[in-house]
Amino acid sequence: MDISQLSLMELKSLERQIPREIRRRAAEEKSNVRRKLEKLAQENGFTLAELMEAGRSITRKSSGKGVAKYRHPQLANLSWSGRGRKPRWVESWLTDGGKLEQLAV
Repeated sequence: MDISQLSLMELKSLERQIPREIRRRAAEEKSNVRRKLEKLAQENGFTLAELMEAGRSITRKSSGKGVAKYRHPQLANLSWSGRGRKPRWVESWLTDGGKLEQLAV
């Protein structure tokens, strides 16, 4: 489609129509894919809900917060495992001339 020859009014009309059409077609495609998946699941003796639930039970292991390796000297509730980005209180401690080893648990 060559849009270079369209008038401004025609282009504005298209601008309004395109998002609606994209949403309509996306919904239609999702529906078609879902029907295909349901048919495939049924052919193999399952329901789509069963397969989706089975996929949820496989969870990756959470690394968790980790054990605290560093703790604020005055505020015991502030701790850091040493992994990831340094918390602000650690950055502030280091900026003020403190050493990371002083915070070690």
